[in-house]
Amino acid sequence: MAVTLQTAVLGTRLDRLPLSPFHRRLVLALAGMILFEWVETYAFAFVAPALREQWDMPLSTVAVVAGVGQLGAFAGGVLAGYLADRVGRRRTMLACVTLYCVATVGCVLVQNPWQLTAAHTATHLGAQGMAVVAIVVLTEFVPAAARGRLQTYKVAIGSLGIPIAAWAGYFLVPQWTWGWRLVFGLGLFGVVFAVLIHRWVPESPRWLASRGRLAEADAIVRQVEVQCGFQPPADGLPAPAATTSDPAESPDRPRISELWTGAHRRNFLVVTTMWVTGLLAYSAYNTWTPTLLAETGLDLDDTLLLSAALATAAPLGALVAVPLIDRWDRRRTQLALGALSAIALLLFSLVRSPAAVLVLGCLVTLLFQMAVPFLQVYSAEIFPTRIRALGSGTANALSRIFNFAAPMLVAAVYTGSGYTAVFVLLAALSATGGLIAVRFGPRTTGVSLEAAAADPVSTHKEPNTP
Repeated sequence: MAVTLQTAVLGTRLDRLPLSPFHRRLVLALAGMILFEWVETYAFAFVAPALREQWDMPLSTVAVVAGVGQLGAFAGGVLAGYLADRVGRRRTMLACVTLYCVATVGCVLVQNPWQLTAAHTATHLGAQGMAVVAIVVLTEFVPAAARGRLQTYKVAIGSLGIPIAAWAGYFLVPQWTWGWRLVFGLGLFGVVFAVLIHRWVPESPRWLASRGRLAEADAIVRQVEVQCGFQPPADGLPAPAATTSDPAESPDRPRISELWTGAHRRNFLVVTTMWVTGLLAYSAYNTWTPTLLAETGLDLDDTLLLSAALATAAPLGALVAVPLIDRWDRRRTQLALGALSAIALLLFSLVRSPAAVLVLGCLVTLLFQMAVPFLQVYSAEIFPTRIRALGSGTANALSRIFNFAAPMLVAAVYTGSGYTAVFVLLAALSATGGLIAVRFGPRTTGVSLEAAAADPVSTHKEPNTP
């Protein structure tokens, strides 16, 4: 109980702070790393048409490379979530970044589809692990009133990786037979931001406090307060005695079974459904659109140009979400975005002219990207600190299991029912997550992390005031 009360005190001190250069450096380091990880993980979508020609790859092999990569992302989400709650946010991020950099070198050097499958899977493991922990770190440092906004800026910067990968595919892939290796190699620039994470991102005080390491947590909060122009309290945390050094008295290690047998089961099922349906639709759209457009008769240059233009809308979508994410109930905004995405996808499936594909495709990309920060911050807000990374990371990771089958599913739907049927499926998935959140999820907008996760039952009730 003493540790819980002191954690709440630390949370209150962090929530009262104004945004400062510390918060901006935090966003820059995390977002910059994610940007180049997204370059790497999305690169395959834009080099796949060229690799099909060079390696004589059938659609089924493209599906295997994309699908097995999702298994790597699943492993990365669960493993990084567990380690972040067990050994710390910072250590886990740095380990994931190291794996990602090594695997990116492998993607540049591969010689056949099966080597690419292995390297692509490893990059997904590292990238997904980093992304999961970055969401949690930013959530735990940022004041409640700005939590969604800074998470959205992170997504906006990170999503620049999608158009970078797309335009690199357009300019580099057709020029040389080895141009696709240059596209993969762009991901190595993430090393710069890995260094910034090492220098600028401290361990989460909320995590340290949840593990009973209150003195360390207080010291980091004091450093942040000074950087924000606040005078730290003279007495600090009055609890050296509450800090435990006996392993038998330390807080329990996070257990994955808590997510579906304990008090947080309902929240876990809600965010898992949101991640599964939302990410399946989003990932399938980004991964398959270039290939499906090529299958409709567009040549490689036109396909890459249209795909690059569609990807350019991604960071714009996140920026459009900035003024909305902390203003209204995240659940209802997610529902509205899902409904609009479904309508846009259905219209997209009916058009064939390049101009119509460009307009509707940009709208779909923009709406998808608007929804990403809502989902990221919401999934981290509704779990307590001791299982926050494990809960949000596992929910995210389970969507990757479904994505493992998604490429095969899309290929089967396309083969059996055609181009339009694929987008009808994606439209149905897009509308599902918001419906589930509004019906079963708790309200978290503007609520402190400690309050949002304190009572999984009562937080589902609507407040009497807006």
